Amino acid sequence: MAAGSRYLKEPFECAHEHRFEATEKIMALQFETVDRRLERIEAMILGVEKRLWMTVFGVVGVILSQAAQSVLEFGAR
Repeated sequence: MAAGSRYLKEPFECAHEHRFEATEKIMALQFETVDRRLERIEAMILGVEKRLWMTVFGVVGVILSQAAQSVLEFGAR
């Protein structure tokens, strides 16, 4: 048997290291969740943007068709 305490020779696990690792894992999960949410928000914004442009083009089309109709009616007189 060797003389001396085994605690001086064997490494021991530190609670701070475990807490640090757990905190890192939790933060990584939180960042993944935030990233997924941001991707969903970006997809929703893209859909709203497409609808907005369709509305703008629709309004411009109606205005142009009314203008063309007015020009045709004015020319027919």
